[in-house]
Amino acid sequence: MKVYFSHGKESGPWGSKITKLANIAKMHGCKVDSIDYSNITDPDVRVEHLLQSLDGEDDEEVILVGSSMGGYVSLVASEKIKPKGVFLLAPALFIPGYEKQAYSYSNNVEIVHGWSDDVIPPENSIKFSKSNNCVLHLIPGDHRLKDSIETVANIFTQFLQQHKVPAKEKQ
Repeated sequence: MKVYFSHGKESGPWGSKITKLANIAKMHGCKVDSIDYSNITDPDVRVEHLLQSLDGEDDEEVILVGSSMGGYVSLVASEKIKPKGVFLLAPALFIPGYEKQAYSYSNNVEIVHGWSDDVIPPENSIKFSKSNNCVLHLIPGDHRLKDSIETVANIFTQFLQQHKVPAKEKQ
Protein backbone atom coordinates (compact mmCIF):
# COMPACT_ATOMS: atom_id res chain seq x y z
CA MET A 1 0.00 0.00 0.00
CA LYS A 2 1.16 3.54 -0.75
CA VAL A 3 0.07 6.74 0.98
CA TYR A 4 0.15 9.96 -1.03
CA PHE A 5 0.17 13.26 0.84
CA SER A 6 -1.06 16.54 -0.64
CA HIS A 7 -0.09 19.70 1.25
CA GLY A 8 -2.00 22.95 1.57
CA LYS A 9 -1.69 26.19 -0.34
CA GLU A 10 0.97 27.82 1.81
CA SER A 11 2.82 24.78 3.13
CA GLY A 12 5.27 22.36 1.61
CA PRO A 13 5.45 18.66 0.88
CA TRP A 14 7.32 17.71 4.05
CA GLY A 15 5.97 20.01 6.74
CA SER A 16 5.77 18.81 10.32
CA LYS A 17 2.19 17.49 10.04
CA ILE A 18 2.87 15.46 6.88
CA THR A 19 6.18 14.20 8.26
CA LYS A 20 4.45 13.00 11.44
CA LEU A 21 1.70 11.18 9.53
CA ALA A 22 4.16 9.78 6.98
CA ASN A 23 6.18 8.23 9.81
CA ILE A 24 3.01 6.59 11.13
CA ALA A 25 2.22 5.23 7.66
CA LYS A 26 5.76 3.84 7.40
CA MET A 27 5.34 2.14 10.79
CA HIS A 28 2.33 0.42 9.26
CA GLY A 29 4.43 -0.84 6.36
CA CYS A 30 3.21 1.67 3.80
CA LYS A 31 5.30 3.36 1.17
CA VAL A 32 4.83 7.13 1.27
CA ASP A 33 5.15 10.03 -1.12
CA SER A 34 4.37 13.70 -0.67
CA ILE A 35 3.62 15.56 -3.87
CA ASP A 36 5.25 18.98 -4.25
CA TYR A 37 2.74 21.58 -5.38
CA SER A 38 4.86 24.57 -4.31
CA ASN A 39 4.77 26.21 -7.75
CA ILE A 40 1.11 25.38 -8.49
CA THR A 41 -1.46 27.80 -7.08
CA ASP A 42 -4.55 26.56 -8.96
CA PRO A 43 -6.24 23.75 -6.99
CA ASP A 44 -7.61 22.06 -10.11
CA VAL A 45 -4.17 22.04 -11.77
CA ARG A 46 -2.96 20.39 -8.54
CA VAL A 47 -5.63 17.69 -9.01
CA GLU A 48 -4.25 16.95 -12.49
CA HIS A 49 -0.70 16.89 -11.11
CA LEU A 50 -1.72 14.35 -8.46
CA LEU A 51 -3.51 12.20 -11.03
CA GLN A 52 -0.39 12.24 -13.23
CA SER A 53 1.71 11.24 -10.22
CA LEU A 54 -0.66 8.34 -9.56
CA ASP A 55 -0.60 7.15 -13.16
CA GLY A 56 0.85 3.66 -13.22
CA GLU A 57 -0.06 2.85 -9.61
CA ASP A 58 -2.77 0.42 -10.76
CA ASP A 59 -1.02 -2.54 -9.13
CA GLU A 60 -0.91 -1.00 -5.68
CA GLU A 61 -3.63 0.07 -3.27
CA VAL A 62 -3.50 3.79 -2.52
CA ILE A 63 -4.56 6.02 0.35
CA LEU A 64 -4.80 9.76 -0.25
CA VAL A 65 -4.15 12.22 2.57
CA GLY A 66 -4.74 15.92 2.04
CA SER A 67 -4.55 19.03 4.16
CA SER A 68 -6.49 22.22 3.38
CA MET A 69 -6.21 22.78 -0.40
CA GLY A 70 -4.58 19.34 -0.50
CA GLY A 71 -7.80 17.98 0.99
CA TYR A 72 -9.75 19.34 -1.96
CA VAL A 73 -7.10 17.92 -4.32
CA SER A 74 -7.24 14.47 -2.70
CA LEU A 75 -11.05 14.31 -2.63
CA VAL A 76 -11.47 15.41 -6.25
CA ALA A 77 -8.73 13.01 -7.43
CA SER A 78 -10.38 10.19 -5.47
CA GLU A 79 -13.40 10.42 -7.75
CA LYS A 80 -11.24 9.17 -10.62
CA ILE A 81 -8.91 6.64 -9.00
CA LYS A 82 -11.04 5.06 -6.25
CA PRO A 83 -8.40 4.79 -3.50
CA LYS A 84 -8.67 2.46 -0.54
CA GLY A 85 -9.12 5.47 1.73
CA VAL A 86 -9.12 9.27 1.84
CA PHE A 87 -8.02 11.11 5.00
CA LEU A 88 -8.62 14.87 5.01
CA LEU A 89 -7.39 17.55 7.39
CA ALA A 90 -9.34 20.83 7.37
CA PRO A 91 -10.18 20.30 3.69
CA ALA A 92 -10.84 23.32 1.48
CA LEU A 93 -14.30 22.22 0.36
CA PHE A 94 -17.04 24.51 -1.00
CA ILE A 95 -14.53 27.32 -1.59
CA PRO A 96 -15.60 30.05 -4.04
CA GLY A 97 -13.43 29.99 -7.15
CA TYR A 98 -12.65 26.28 -6.94
CA GLU A 99 -13.96 24.44 -9.99
CA LYS A 100 -15.65 21.61 -8.10
CA GLN A 101 -18.46 22.50 -5.71
CA ALA A 102 -20.26 19.14 -5.60
CA TYR A 103 -18.33 16.04 -4.64
CA SER A 104 -18.96 12.40 -5.46
CA TYR A 105 -19.08 10.51 -2.22
CA SER A 106 -16.71 7.71 -1.49
CA ASN A 107 -17.50 5.57 1.54
CA ASN A 108 -13.89 5.61 2.64
CA VAL A 109 -13.51 9.33 3.50
CA GLU A 110 -12.62 10.50 6.99
CA ILE A 111 -12.19 14.16 7.97
CA VAL A 112 -10.47 15.91 10.88
CA HIS A 113 -11.22 19.60 11.35
CA GLY A 114 -10.40 22.06 14.13
CA TRP A 115 -13.26 23.90 15.81
CA SER A 116 -11.23 27.14 15.84
CA ASP A 117 -10.27 27.08 12.15
CA ASP A 118 -10.51 30.67 10.85
CA VAL A 119 -9.24 29.81 7.33
CA ILE A 120 -11.64 27.02 6.28
CA PRO A 121 -14.85 27.07 8.32
CA PRO A 122 -15.55 23.77 10.12
CA GLU A 123 -19.11 24.14 8.79
CA ASN A 124 -17.78 23.19 5.33
CA SER A 125 -16.62 19.81 6.64
CA ILE A 126 -19.85 19.40 8.57
CA LYS A 127 -21.83 20.08 5.38
CA PHE A 128 -19.85 17.50 3.39
CA SER A 129 -19.94 14.89 6.15
CA LYS A 130 -23.64 15.34 6.80
CA SER A 131 -24.63 15.09 3.15
CA ASN A 132 -22.35 12.09 2.56
CA ASN A 133 -22.65 10.33 5.93
CA CYS A 134 -18.89 10.07 6.41
CA VAL A 135 -16.78 10.13 9.55
CA LEU A 136 -15.95 13.61 10.87
CA HIS A 137 -13.75 14.40 13.87
CA LEU A 138 -14.20 17.95 15.17
CA ILE A 139 -11.36 18.58 17.57
CA PRO A 140 -9.86 21.50 19.45
CA GLY A 141 -7.50 23.40 17.20
CA ASP A 142 -7.05 25.94 14.46
CA HIS A 143 -6.45 25.47 10.75
CA ARG A 144 -2.94 24.08 11.10
CA LEU A 145 -3.97 21.64 13.88
CA LYS A 146 -0.45 22.06 15.27
CA ASP A 147 -1.58 22.03 18.91
CA SER A 148 -3.67 18.91 18.26
CA ILE A 149 -1.10 16.91 16.29
CA GLU A 150 -1.11 13.98 18.73
CA THR A 151 -4.90 13.70 18.44
CA VAL A 152 -4.59 13.83 14.64
CA ALA A 153 -1.87 11.17 14.79
CA ASN A 154 -4.08 8.88 16.88
CA ILE A 155 -7.03 9.33 14.52
CA PHE A 156 -4.79 8.62 11.51
CA THR A 157 -3.46 5.46 13.17
CA GLN A 158 -7.03 4.24 13.73
CA PHE A 159 -7.88 5.12 10.11
CA LEU A 160 -5.00 2.98 8.84
CA GLN A 161 -6.02 0.10 11.10
CA GLN A 162 -9.62 0.31 9.89
CA HIS A 163 -8.34 0.06 6.33
CA LYS A 164 -6.49 -3.14 7.21
CA VAL A 165 -3.02 -1.65 7.35
CA PRO A 166 -1.44 -3.44 10.33
CA ALA A 167 1.44 -1.96 12.28
CA LYS A 168 4.84 -3.54 11.63
CA GLU A 169 6.11 -5.89 14.27
CA LYS A 170 8.93 -4.39 16.33
CA GLN A 171 12.13 -6.29 15.82
